[in-house]
Amino acid sequence: METSLSYIGLVVAWAAYLAVHSLLAARRVKAAVARRWPASARAYRLIYSLVAAVTLVPLVALTVALNGPQVVAWHGPAWWLAQAAALAAVLGFTTTVRGYDMGQFLGLGNRSAVTEDGRESWEPLRLTGLHRFVRHPWYFFGLVILWTRDLDLAGLVAVLTITVYLVVGSRLEERKLMEAYGDAYAAYRRRVPGLIPIPGRHLAPDEAGELARQANEGDPS
Repeated sequence: METSLSYIGLVVAWAAYLAVHSLLAARRVKAAVARRWPASARAYRLIYSLVAAVTLVPLVALTVALNGPQVVAWHGPAWWLAQAAALAAVLGFTTTVRGYDMGQFLGLGNRSAVTEDGRESWEPLRLTGLHRFVRHPWYFFGLVILWTRDLDLAGLVAVLTITVYLVVGSRLEERKLMEAYGDAYAAYRRRVPGLIPIPGRHLAPDEAGELARQANEGDPS
């Protein structure tokens, strides 16, 4: 009974962490903070990143400490395939970093301030590289890395919770992207899968360039 409660507590802890993570990213919350504490608006994204990183540490420690029975184990050729997939995911992740303004993403740039209506500085839509094959490459690579590990029961609980969060979170993020980039993003969404690349569903470089151009016509700068 005590062991079951420990795993239920782990699910609740992960769900609470991810829920807070999403809540703090919500436009209405950012708007409320910007109105109530104007001085913090410029540092909101940096604070958000730090809070996410710091609160993740005890959660990972709790997951490791439970050290339950192993439920996923890769052996033989499957182990080599899993490691190759994970390595490819890490390389893919580092490659896609170039498609983002990492200063703004982490809240280190001068364009990271939150406005009173909860908006952040405009960032152009970039549809280069792997974005032509999957709309959320970071989520895809994260899922590959997570599911190619050997997992005990606690690790499986964590990975399942994170997977659900990424599926739901990607859909919530799409609402913001649709609002920001309009019909061009809707067309991109119809052509390219969200989380898992599908053969035959991708954009040619010139098609991606044209959609990005259309999306960025609304750039207010």
